[in-house]
Amino acid sequence: MGSFFTPLSWHDAPFILTGILNTIYISTVAIIIGTILGLMVGFLRAESNRFTNVLMGGGLDVLRSVPLIIQLILFSTYIGATGHPLDPFVAGSIVLSLYTMAFMSEVFRGGFESVQQPMQVAARSLGLTYWQTVRYIRLPIGMRAVFPSWLGVALSVIKDSALVSVIGYMELLRTSEQLISRTQQPLQILIGVGFFYFLISYPLSLYGKRVEGKMVS
Repeated sequence: MGSFFTPLSWHDAPFILTGILNTIYISTVAIIIGTILGLMVGFLRAESNRFTNVLMGGGLDVLRSVPLIIQLILFSTYIGATGHPLDPFVAGSIVLSLYTMAFMSEVFRGGFESVQQPMQVAARSLGLTYWQTVRYIRLPIGMRAVFPSWLGVALSVIKDSALVSVIGYMELLRTSEQLISRTQQPLQILIGVGFFYFLISYPLSLYGKRVEGKMVS
């Protein structure tokens, strides 16, 4: 009697590679969009009055507090119920980008607020306009201060992208789940998946340390 299961082989390599590339793709999109939105929101929070800050902070707290997997399922289910379902990549990118933005905004707000008022006053006294002070003083100094935190959020996003598999996106974890179902070799496959996540994240971590070293020197 034949077996329903087949072992891993080199023929599975393209399938695994697709999962790896999809993970890199959606992580990159979420980090870029989340960083841009987070920078804008972080600046607005640093410049807003207390009432506006509380309102914005409440919405961001919801995004940070509700588990990402619940946000993905609720968003995908709601969009599907409207009769206009989104592609898993699009839906996953939207939710993951907003989730990333919520954390990045706090990082950047801290960066903008780290530039002391006397330094800003000195810049204005030299003839710089408000936006020139932001561009040439607050942005470079503030972003240098928060770069390690930004890198930590970016690395977390790469790992959190695995949760997008719950809405059908064929990233690395979902690819591995299908291989496990077919081969019944969970230990080998999950070890391999963990190794691939390490290969994706470690170069970014090394690059971040290199950039941080140049900032300090």
